[in-house]
Amino acid sequence: MLCVASKAEMERIIARQTDVVLKKAYQEMLDGYLAHPEQGEWYAIWLVTRHDGVQVGDLSFKGLNEDGSVEIGYGIKDEFQGQGYATEAVMTAVDWALNQDGVLCVEAEAEPDNKASQRVLAKCGFVLNGIVGEEGPRYVRMHNLTI
Repeated sequence: MLCVASKAEMERIIARQTDVVLKKAYQEMLDGYLAHPEQGEWYAIWLVTRHDGVQVGDLSFKGLNEDGSVEIGYGIKDEFQGQGYATEAVMTAVDWALNQDGVLCVEAEAEPDNKASQRVLAKCGFVLNGIVGEEGPRYVRMHNLTI
């Protein structure tokens, strides 16, 4: 299940985060959320929870671009990896995004050695687009794809 974190929840997540890179990324999401309140869902942290309410990970979009693209990032806590949570969460979020007005494609990056993330993207209909980004090869899922 996915739910959008409130501003207060995002602030708590940032305060508890000990990983410097993740803390910076979460702060950037919150800054975007505050700067674009009318598009908050495109910057918010989305909580990935099991049916019993346990949070297993999170994901986010990195804003809605003028060209109709959005980028997604996601992570599942170590103890919950390999159980299908990432695939289910990414598929749900991408399907939601592609049904929003103005969204033509969803993009993602996966580090070259992160085979698990690459498999998640493939299962969710993403294909390599030939560009290498900050975190590795970029993948794209177009609006008109049917899986």
